[in-house]
Amino acid sequence: MKIIYAEVVTIGDEILYGQITDTNSKWISEELDKVGIKTIRKSSVGDQKKEILNILSESLQRADIVLITGGLGPTKDDITKKTLAEYFNDELVINPHAEEFVRGFFEKRGRPFTELNRQQAAIPSKCTYLHNATGTAPGMWFDHHGKVIVSMPGVPLEMKYLMSNEVIPRLKAKFELPEIVHKIIRTIGLGESFLAERIENWEDNLPEHIKLAYLPSFGEVKLRLTGIGENRTKVEEEIETEVLKLVPLIEEHIYSFENDEIEKSIGKILNETASTLGVAESCTGGYLAHLLTSIPGSSAYFLGGVVSYSNQAKMDVLKVKQETLTKFGAVSEQTVIEMAEGVRKVMKTTFGIATSGVAGPDGGTEEKPVGTVWLAVTDGKQTLTKKLSLGKIRIVNIEYSAKAALNFLRILTKGK
Repeated sequence: MKIIYAEVVTIGDEILYGQITDTNSKWISEELDKVGIKTIRKSSVGDQKKEILNILSESLQRADIVLITGGLGPTKDDITKKTLAEYFNDELVINPHAEEFVRGFFEKRGRPFTELNRQQAAIPSKCTYLHNATGTAPGMWFDHHGKVIVSMPGVPLEMKYLMSNEVIPRLKAKFELPEIVHKIIRTIGLGESFLAERIENWEDNLPEHIKLAYLPSFGEVKLRLTGIGENRTKVEEEIETEVLKLVPLIEEHIYSFENDEIEKSIGKILNETASTLGVAESCTGGYLAHLLTSIPGSSAYFLGGVVSYSNQAKMDVLKVKQETLTKFGAVSEQTVIEMAEGVRKVMKTTFGIATSGVAGPDGGTEEKPVGTVWLAVTDGKQTLTKKLSLGKIRIVNIEYSAKAALNFLRILTKGK
């Protein structure tokens, strides 16, 4: 079955200048993927006729479908309609259905219907009018040598209405679309290159119609398997067969087969085991608690945290011994052990996590350079510790350490 390719083009100087964020392209791509249409490129151009004409010509060489958003307002800088009319050697005409709707749109709001408003109903004569019930700029559908070009407003609400009610149904009717199936495997604690090396032989033997993508982030790599075929059930079964082959290779690093972040997966583990958690943070400065409390319902298992940034706070609140700090320092295995034990007792929780390190970009020493971080997790019976040697970017060190700490808790719970 032929794969149908789409390209998304956003028009508007405000996007190029960074004055607004383009959220349309992402949403459109997700909706196309659901019906088996593969997005191969996203482009942005300003409100310039030459650039719009060029990108349209280029897009039609690459894609079966070109979806355009933006440039359909009533002002002179909105030139998309006129440019499309020129591209198709056409002229703008008042569409009676569009005019009737726009007139009613303004009359219902007690506003005058001006000639400028009426021009919103002017569209190229060769296009198919797409009704936009949420605004005054209609959508436009062009059939061109077996390919489809659609122009929609850039306002997200209006674009989404047209995509859902007009564009997607028409695309499904026009094209014979394949089934596209995705499977997510979330891994943690193994870098992308090491992960790729570990599963290289498995990846090389994947069926031709199943592709693997690596999506790395702080301390994690999300693996995405994508299968394409005519029968969705068959493709799903084939992907599951490949997952079963993959799991034994990296089982200790897999924490979810859903699109869950590590903090959500940890919440599920704690809920399922009726366990509770307290955290003692130094270098992560509350970021670990932030991740945990970002999950709805986290109050069932996360009882609280202490940001013990100073040594005095470590001693007063967490009962870290002064001699421990004097002998080993705040950034040490001994200190994080006492912090984790202290917060577990203070919060009266099943588990305690502690972080302490040199986040940077300065403050390091020869013995403990920037990026040195110690982690500890304990349940009162067993305590695990780990030293991280990270870089010099503060926010990276904070986020990576927090994720690593949660993974460390996952490892401890697996051993229980």
